[in-house]
Parts: sequence; C-alpha cells; structure tokens
Amino acid sequence: MTKPAQPQSVAADGTEHKHLPVLLVETIQALSISKKDGAYVDATFGRGGHCRAMLAELSDRGRVIALDRDPQAIAVAENLRIVEPRLQVFQARFAELDTVVASLGLTGAIQGVLMDVGVSSPQLDDPDRGFSFRHAGPLDMRMDPSQGVDAAQWLNSADEEVIANIIWRYGEERRSRRIAKAIVAARPLHTTEALAEVVAACVPRGNTKSAKHPATKTFQAVRIFINDELQELQRGVQAAFESLAVGGRLAVISFHSLEDRQVKQAFKALSQPPVLPRRLPVQNSQTVVPGRLVSGPIRAGQSELDSNPRARSATLRVIERVA
Repeated sequence: MTKPAQPQSVAADGTEHKHLPVLLVETIQALSISKKDGAYVDATFGRGGHCRAMLAELSDRGRVIALDRDPQAIAVAENLRIVEPRLQVFQARFAELDTVVASLGLTGAIQGVLMDVGVSSPQLDDPDRGFSFRHAGPLDMRMDPSQGVDAAQWLNSADEEVIANIIWRYGEERRSRRIAKAIVAARPLHTTEALAEVVAACVPRGNTKSAKHPATKTFQAVRIFINDELQELQRGVQAAFESLAVGGRLAVISFHSLEDRQVKQAFKALSQPPVLPRRLPVQNSQTVVPGRLVSGPIRAGQSELDSNPRARSATLRVIERVA
C-alpha cells in the first residue's frame, strides 16, 4: 500500500488548512481494507484525514459512513460529500453508531470501523471552543455546543467534593482537592484563562521545557466529564464490534491512559474466553470467543513524531471479529 497523502481539509468557513491525522498509514494497514466494495465506518470524522484515506482504498461501489458529534466537523464532512458520492454523513455520538448502521440495514455487515478518541487538533486550536488552556476563550469544552451543560456552568454550580472527585477520577490529579477548593473560592469562572490560573496556583510547574502545563490534567478531567467520553467510548466499542461482519476489524486510537486502558480491557473481554468455575461441567463450559486481537499496541514512529508531535501519546489497538 502506498503512503496516503497528508490531506488538505476545508473548514466550514471555507478556509483551508493542513490537518495531520495520527497513525494514518498504520491505521489503514490495520483495517486491512480488502473488500473494496464494502461498507466502512469512520466514527470520528474530525477533518476527514482518515476518512479520505479509507475512501482512497475503496472501489466505486464501496462507501464510508462518517460520524461525528461536532457540528463543525459535520460541516466539513458535508462539503466533502458534495464531491464524494461514496460518503454518507451523520451527526452522532459513539454510542449511536449501532443505530446509524441499523438505519442503513448494515448491522453485521460493516467491514471496518475506526474510532479516533478524544479531542481533535482543530477543537484544541479554536479559542471559542474552550478546550485549551493555551488560548483565552469561553469555558465551554462541549464537543457539540448545542447540547448539554458547558464547563463554566458545571464548575460554577457543582459541589466542591464532586469537582474534586471528577478531577481525580478523570485527570488522575493528586492535588484534586486543593484545586477544587480553589475553584469554588474563585467562582464564578467564565474563561479558560481564569481556570488555568486558578489551577496553576495549586500545582507546581516542572522546571524542564517538556514539563506539562499545571492545568493539563484538570482540563482533561473536566472535558471528559462534560462530554461523558469514557461512557461513550465503552458503549461505542461494543456497538462498533457488534456492527462488524465476520472478518471485519475495529481500530481504536486513544490518547491517554484512561482511554487506552478501557479499550484494552474491552478488547480482552471480546478476545478471551471467560474464566468459569471449575465445578462447571466440561460440556457446558465451551464458549465462542467473538474476537481476535490483530496485534499489540501500535504507536507512531520517529518520522511521524518529528512532523506531528500530537502523535506522541497516540496508541492504536485493533480487533477482528471472528464469530
């Protein structure tokens, strides 16, 4: 397989920018797109880098079903759909993947699914979305700004103990209680800059250039909670696997340990027989294992890391449906 070109993606406002999808070559290889007229799912369209590469592998009769929660990503996908008849676009969450596939009459007939988990570079780089402490903007963090409570509303109303528990659970931040207390004392908070300053006052910053910003773990935790990301991932992995045809593959790219741990555990459950009590009769203990791990975790090589530092934390795991 030739190396896919790095795509130029067009934003909803018509501007063009270079987008670097992580582990692009490895992902397309892992999906093993051998059925050229099959149906595949890109469950996180983003700016379409992986989707374009998937389409490039298919014949005129193949198709890619693109999903995304983010309306800006959907706008980019709709622009691509105008010139690409093999693309179908749906604004949907991971947990809704099986519903979308069922509406197309393709349950159990999907040849491959890609899930690129977490926040995307365009979301991080847009100050108005409120995902990053590196840009001053409204404290939002919703992947779909039309749905649910934003980060400011939640932080300004939640109990101190609840905030501390979320920062600890989803950010693995040791100073979660100190940070939560400072947040409550500083309320109301309305900007990313204000939240980052509160957290930075509670967390010592490393002395090296490679040290993470003190607010990294807190921003991650709040974002995961606001978007219900880990629960969406859990439901989405199951929905994606159940949508696959026998021989179809599910590839998941994650960016931090909480996500990767969840994917690893889900894949393990799908690819290994359950541990049964010893007293169970042998004839009743035989179970069908539905999945097969394709490889161990796949990470970016040095050449990709040199051109795309975001790939440093990316981990790709792949499972194939065998029964």
